Amino acid sequence: MFERIIRFAIEHRWLVMLAVFGMAALGVYSYTKLPIDAVPDITNVQVQINTSAPGYSPLETEQRITYAVETVMAGLPSLIQTRSMSRYGLSQVTVIFKDGTDIYFARQLVAERLAQARERLPDGVTPEMGPISTGLGEIFLWTVEAEDNAKRPDGQPYTPTDLREIQDWIIKPQLRNVPGVTEINSIGGYAKEYLVAPDPAKLSSYGLTLSDLVATIQRNNTNTGAGYIEKRGEQYLVRAPGQVKTPQDIGNIVIKSVNGSVTRIRDVAEVGVGKELRTGAATDNGREVVLGTVFMLIGENSRTVAQAVSKKMVDINRTLPKGVHAITVYDRTNLVDKAIATVKKNLIEGAILVIAVLFLFLGNIRAALITAMVIPLSMLFTFTGMVGNKVSANLMSLGALDFGIIVDGAVVIVENCVRRLAHAQAHRGRVLTLTERFHEVFAAAQEARRPLIFGQLIIMVVYLPIFALSGVEGKMFHPMAFTVVAALVGAMILSVTFVPAAVALFIGKKVDEKENRLVLASKRAYEPMLDKALGNTPIVVTAAGCMIVLASVIGAKLGSEFVPSLNEGDFALQALRVPATSLSQSVDMQKRIESTLKAKFPEIERVFARTGTAEVASDPMPPNISDAYVMLKPMDQWPEPRKTRTELLAAVQETVEQIPGNAYEFSQPIQLRFNELISGVRSDVAVKLFGDDMDVLNAQAQKVVAVLQQVNGAAEVKAEQTTGLPMLTVEIDRDRAARYGLNASDVQEALATAMGGKEAGTMFEGDRRFDIVVRLPETLRGDLEAVSRLPLPIRAADGSTQYIPLSEVARLDLAPGPNQVSRENGKRRVVVTANVRGRDLGSFVADAQASVEKQAKLPAGYWFEWGGQYENLQSATQRLQIVVPVALALVFTLLFVMFNNAKDGLLVFTGIPFALTGGVAALWLRDIPLSISAAVGFIALSGVAVLNGLVMISFIRSLREQGMGLDAAVREGALTRLRPVLMTALVASLGFIPMALATGTGAEVQRPLATVVIGGILSSTALTLLVLPVLYRLAHRRDEDEPQPSGEAADAPVLTGPTDAHAGTA
Repeated sequence: MFERIIRFAIEHRWLVMLAVFGMAALGVYSYTKLPIDAVPDITNVQVQINTSAPGYSPLETEQRITYAVETVMAGLPSLIQTRSMSRYGLSQVTVIFKDGTDIYFARQLVAERLAQARERLPDGVTPEMGPISTGLGEIFLWTVEAEDNAKRPDGQPYTPTDLREIQDWIIKPQLRNVPGVTEINSIGGYAKEYLVAPDPAKLSSYGLTLSDLVATIQRNNTNTGAGYIEKRGEQYLVRAPGQVKTPQDIGNIVIKSVNGSVTRIRDVAEVGVGKELRTGAATDNGREVVLGTVFMLIGENSRTVAQAVSKKMVDINRTLPKGVHAITVYDRTNLVDKAIATVKKNLIEGAILVIAVLFLFLGNIRAALITAMVIPLSMLFTFTGMVGNKVSANLMSLGALDFGIIVDGAVVIVENCVRRLAHAQAHRGRVLTLTERFHEVFAAAQEARRPLIFGQLIIMVVYLPIFALSGVEGKMFHPMAFTVVAALVGAMILSVTFVPAAVALFIGKKVDEKENRLVLASKRAYEPMLDKALGNTPIVVTAAGCMIVLASVIGAKLGSEFVPSLNEGDFALQALRVPATSLSQSVDMQKRIESTLKAKFPEIERVFARTGTAEVASDPMPPNISDAYVMLKPMDQWPEPRKTRTELLAAVQETVEQIPGNAYEFSQPIQLRFNELISGVRSDVAVKLFGDDMDVLNAQAQKVVAVLQQVNGAAEVKAEQTTGLPMLTVEIDRDRAARYGLNASDVQEALATAMGGKEAGTMFEGDRRFDIVVRLPETLRGDLEAVSRLPLPIRAADGSTQYIPLSEVARLDLAPGPNQVSRENGKRRVVVTANVRGRDLGSFVADAQASVEKQAKLPAGYWFEWGGQYENLQSATQRLQIVVPVALALVFTLLFVMFNNAKDGLLVFTGIPFALTGGVAALWLRDIPLSISAAVGFIALSGVAVLNGLVMISFIRSLREQGMGLDAAVREGALTRLRPVLMTALVASLGFIPMALATGTGAEVQRPLATVVIGGILSSTALTLLVLPVLYRLAHRRDEDEPQPSGEAADAPVLTGPTDAHAGTA
């Protein structure tokens, strides 16, 4: 089949060129459509269900809402896990599905089950699904700020309520329509409402109740249609508008009329613009602001959406009132551009190094150019495949592309063509005719095709284990394996079509094959070393064995981590305070942190934070926790002497720890969300304790904290805050209430309206709409004495209404209660979290597990589970332990098919342990722990290592088939193969050098992979050149005198000529 393809390519060379041009054009078009991101989106398929339940304590929220929602989710198809969290006034249930489940199908299933759950939920409580977004969804954040001297049209300065109104009614509606945006979230300021604040004393003096007030407003805030009338042939609609339009309208509503004496609402209550009882606030550089967040729709291109939002924001700013601005504080495009710049730099530098090696070794500028053309063409082929398979261009997907490995196949054919054309020209003593030239090119391509195809297949096969990874690690590395395999397929197709056609067209009439100084010098150095190796077989074999043993010992001592964390540039700082801290106190403490950091560190551009829970509770936090983002200036703007990012982080940590009342956790914006969404935990290691009784769980959690703090490398060890939320409990005495003819529900309703407020309707202002709320004034709500005097209406014997104070039928208790209740898979849990500093994750967890098992024994019915990043490392390791041996077995099978005997297949296979020694040594020298990134490096390395052996063994065999003796064939084969082996090794390792040395954004993710490949190729090349000839001679010395079976050589690649091209590079 391949002969036919090669013949067709040479005979119809212009048609092939046209087809290649068409493919390149499609690739360029695909590149414009290619989604670009910093990292792959690793969030699992999950649906969040948020239920707002104002006034419910964490325990009541769990019992009445969370439990009901959680139980109906059980038994959903493809369900993996349910997690939930119950806080004051909020229940959040996260339903996680198997990877590959369509998110819209999952949401449909959840919606159906929610319909069942609604019957079991309290009245007025409605569960809602969270936005259709992921951990990478928060792509753009902005603050709404007013200049110091900015004034409203009425001459008053802008209040936080005004800024929030601008955010909700001017900015939000415009951004919602940007393609790719699924939700706009707001936090900070106060949502505007019209507050009717009654005076309890006046109410009781007029014989009125809070519920009378609510009912009256509801009745007097409607428009009524009264049909239509016809007049002079026209039809008039009849309407009687009764909606309130201003606070004065509300105040004028008549609440009671006795003997012509009218009581209006303004007589018993104050009416005006009020502030909501908010659950969250936002700050920026030590000032309170309104903060908006754009959530990107799942599956969209974050760079495109962020750019569209940024462009829209410029238009929006023109529509804002004078002196008010929407200021961008976080734009994902910046990180994406930095990460892509790192990848681009590495790829371009790698390509330049590879092309330089080609020029040096091939000695023919046209041949080198044809080979180098395979690089951009295979990349364009890859882009088309990426767009078709919805793979985004990011650090991981483009991070493993090594142009050296990609062009190897083309090098094989080009070098063989140049050699054959030069020999044929020298043999005939004249310039070749066109037909002769085409014949030689066909013969050269045909000779090299078998090792070429097998070589490429072997590299593709070693990438198969990556496709077997699942979960988080699968999402991270599938794009990488896909792009490498796509690029190799592209290069393989080009090698048997474009390359022969281009050589036939463009390699000139005069072709010389001259070995340049570099090759000659290499041969001079290699020859005595080879002779020594062949003369000292036992020493060479023992030394090689010792190196493999030594590498396995070092390998066992290397640390392990899941994936090196991407340096996002900016960092996140979470401040935690005692659970009793109020929102306003938290905001004041956060302002102090921000002002201190901004004043002390000129490297910091801005610090902005969210405290508590936003309008859409995608990331619910209690009021005592703030998530701050510390945005840094570009490095070139940092003052001299410049600190490194690590030094700056340490200095920031030292500074904030001097501010009392806060505990801190450092992370990065994307990393923080990923950790939390994937495992429900924000740290590297989590110990989850499961059981029934919260008190027992909390006591055990404290024991685990004490144990973990003693483990070397543990940082920021803490137990989840589940207690310590101060509560004012109104204990109703049912007997006393009954004596007054009151039910508990009567007392509860009066208290709920007085303290929490009750909605009594809506006021429309043009397109905008605001709630009308009845609630006691702030001065009375915060006064426990005033609350205890709250008048409750009772019916007297004569039918009149009398009042008794709340203290007559209830007792007010102030005591701490539960702060939050977390559940997982239907069971209560408390989590102890820890981050790991200064050592690797794998060994830390091993030590921690041993200590916890020994020192923290749990009572019956309670159990531990380990989670966090560690969970991912475990699942990836287990999967790789099965799949890597399978892939190696496949490689061996291909070698067996290629050589038609097991002995030579095994000899080539020895390249793998030899390569691993160098990879392990390189990691050890650079002090890089083993990670999934490094494991992928070892996988890629195995393929390249096998190819080196393939080059040499296939050539030695062809020499022996021509009748050369074993020793002579081994020596001659090794010397002749020196150029291709060095070329393979150099192009493959040089392609990765920029990646190994890179320092840009995201370089730390690629570094382990590149380090492994370079170290491994160096050791593999040395061992291929020196140890493989020795092993071959050792393996075949017995059959030296035996006649060679005809079948063995039948399928072997036959290459002739003493300076034969390297037949097996790929």
